Amino acid sequence: MRKKWGTLAIVLSVVFVTALSGCGSSASQSKDDATKADSGDGTIKLGIITSLTGSGAEFGKDHERGYNLALDEINQAGGVLGKKIELKILDDKSSPEEAAKDVDQLVTQDKVQLLLGAYSSGSTLAVVKKATEYKTPLIVPTAVAANITETGSKYVFRICATSDSYATAVVNFLKDRPDAKTMAIIYEDGNFGTSSAESMKLALKDSGIKLIDEESYSVKNVDYKPMLQRVKAKNPDILYFASYSLDATALMKQAHEIDLNANYFTAAGTGFSVATFTKDTGMEAEYTLAAGQWDPSATWNGSKEFDEKIFKLYNEHPSYHYMEAYAALYVAKAALEQAGEYNKDKIRDSLSKLQMDTAFGPIKFDEKGQNNHPVIITQVQNGKFETVYPKEAASAEAKLPTPPWEKR
Repeated sequence: MRKKWGTLAIVLSVVFVTALSGCGSSASQSKDDATKADSGDGTIKLGIITSLTGSGAEFGKDHERGYNLALDEINQAGGVLGKKIELKILDDKSSPEEAAKDVDQLVTQDKVQLLLGAYSSGSTLAVVKKATEYKTPLIVPTAVAANITETGSKYVFRICATSDSYATAVVNFLKDRPDAKTMAIIYEDGNFGTSSAESMKLALKDSGIKLIDEESYSVKNVDYKPMLQRVKAKNPDILYFASYSLDATALMKQAHEIDLNANYFTAAGTGFSVATFTKDTGMEAEYTLAAGQWDPSATWNGSKEFDEKIFKLYNEHPSYHYMEAYAALYVAKAALEQAGEYNKDKIRDSLSKLQMDTAFGPIKFDEKGQNNHPVIITQVQNGKFETVYPKEAASAEAKLPTPPWEKR
């Protein structure tokens, strides 16, 4: 039986609100252009960028499902500003270059005035640059690389925690354990992985945990054994992964194949937290620990109901990626209703002042556009994700240290 997390009182249907967009063909878009996206058919078009193909497709699928559930709820409740919401979802093909092109299309052709996305940190950084050039507000649901809200842009609003928070949570969880004194960091070589590695190196300072190996890899690779053999030779107590979906599964299976053992297999969420990780990885997923943003055990109002709805629709319990997209659409709705009209400048201003409670937790953006979102750590136990940290959020006791492969 999962313990409850906090006593936050949240009325989901009252405080959630999303926005949609219309934007001109340049950064100096006219007000006439701004009205084109919501004229004629009585809908407001919202621009979304995510990964529907490529290495991030598993997460893009989660995004799409989260967005569509929120869309149905919002439109059934009457929409926003008297209009129905329409989603214009573009596939960035897991490529920053494609994500940048998607912004061009959404802003100059579809005239959207509010953007949501992308999934990966690399694509999101490309979207940040374009959205800032077009002076169009952007809600970031998922990408965790710390540099996304360090660009100085006034148009970026991220609801999720950062890679810095992931690293800090993992270190705080492990630093007092006598069998957790050395670490190897293994990370994909894109913006997410490199940012996560840098965040962990900073978090390790003065922690009592020594970094003894650092390895990067390309997600295009399928054979990680030579890299893992180098790690094995260093014999670290802790492995910290920053990986996407397919590589997370491959890394754990190949770690088993070469008998790479560690007391703690930890990760910066993402591939180690996606709903299909336990199915795809099987017994090799057991005992893995991952920093994350949300779990169905959270007692923010609407969390349990969200989990039940997703399970009914797709026969799987949602990872936090579903929830981030779902909450992002409600944040957009709130910003648009507070703005009072379909105007990108007013939407940006309302986002900067927004305070609301959601099933993802409280939302309030600082001067950099970053929401102070709490981080949890989950562990795979008997094929299921259980929250094991912090104590007040825990749904189960952590099973530690990880037994060697031969004793599982």
